[in-house]
Amino acid sequence: MDNVFLYSKLSTLPENMKAEVGDFIDFLISKAQKEKVKKHIPKPKFGSGKGLFKMSSDFDEPLKDFNE
Repeated sequence: MDNVFLYSKLSTLPENMKAEVGDFIDFLISKAQKEKVKKHIPKPKFGSGKGLFKMSSDFDEPLKDFNE
């Protein structure tokens, strides 16, 4: 839509409805900004944590605390 066309429609509205249109425009702007932020969050890829954790060699052995 052309900005002039939108402005001509807006100018025909009463003042109280113009305020509602302004609030709706603010809502749409905030919604667009949230969607923009969502798109830039990188998702972790499978295997990206490789090498960050090390398990001891006796991991599968029974614990000494439970010998009794």
